[in-house]
Amino acid sequence: MAIVLQESLRGLFYAPYYAALALGAYEQEGVAVRFVAASDFGAAPDGLFAGTVDVAWGGPMRVNQFYGQRADCDLVCFGEAVTRDPFLLVGRAPHPNFAITDLAAARIATVSEVPTPWLCLEGDLRDAGIDPARLDRLIGRSMPENVAGLTSGEIDVAQLFEPFVELAVRGGAHVWLPASERGRTSYTVFATTRERLAADPEPFRRMTRAIYRTQQWVAAQSPHKLADTIAEYFPTLDRAVLTGSLTRYKAQGVWGTDPILPEEGFDRLRRALLANGFLARTVPFGDCVNNRLAEEAASI
Repeated sequence: MAIVLQESLRGLFYAPYYAALALGAYEQEGVAVRFVAASDFGAAPDGLFAGTVDVAWGGPMRVNQFYGQRADCDLVCFGEAVTRDPFLLVGRAPHPNFAITDLAAARIATVSEVPTPWLCLEGDLRDAGIDPARLDRLIGRSMPENVAGLTSGEIDVAQLFEPFVELAVRGGAHVWLPASERGRTSYTVFATTRERLAADPEPFRRMTRAIYRTQQWVAAQSPHKLADTIAEYFPTLDRAVLTGSLTRYKAQGVWGTDPILPEEGFDRLRRALLANGFLARTVPFGDCVNNRLAEEAASI
């Protein structure tokens, strides 16, 4: 059986999904995967709606968003792999006793490439009693530009993901806060349409078994072994930087060890999206998530 699998963007925090491809985990389950890239991050679900893509990996944020925008939305999440926020606050100077309230007195550059990191950080700020609108915030620049801004002293702290965290630290910057410390925050899942899942569940069942086996493999391997395995997907990235990035992610518990998407993590993300107005209404967990295949896989 054949499946078209789409990535939303190329990112190190998706390491378990790349590992599954590199290890041939889907083929071992009898699924022939054709791997494709989305033309644009924001348009990643379009292929699912059009029927040109069978499965995509990406954030439940997008699933929530499309339920609010499209009356015909029937997207469903399954097979979670990234269970905590993979972004970090990285500062120009050491700040060993950093608290989120310290951002009120800092010049901060936030992520412009994707929306979820800032939406989640906004939620953290509100929980701490800080109005996000009052931050001295630099927006609209890329993460490489913000790494340079740390070096030049233009900014005090930047919101980054790997490998830019590792590159910044190698340049003399300091990790202030991994967003993973917030707790479970559903970040990356497989998604398909409910119609497609109901019509032929077997390929999705096999893909879920494959990602579960891969998650167990990732948990058991060293970051060096993981780096060796997925390096083909990051051919221009220095191997030491790749390994350092994966070491940090593994230490933070960013990746889950089974594909079950807990309502706790989904709700933490959803509350942040509602609080800042990104979502206009609550979309029920059961509309967005189907854990049946993940529970089956984890019980074997």
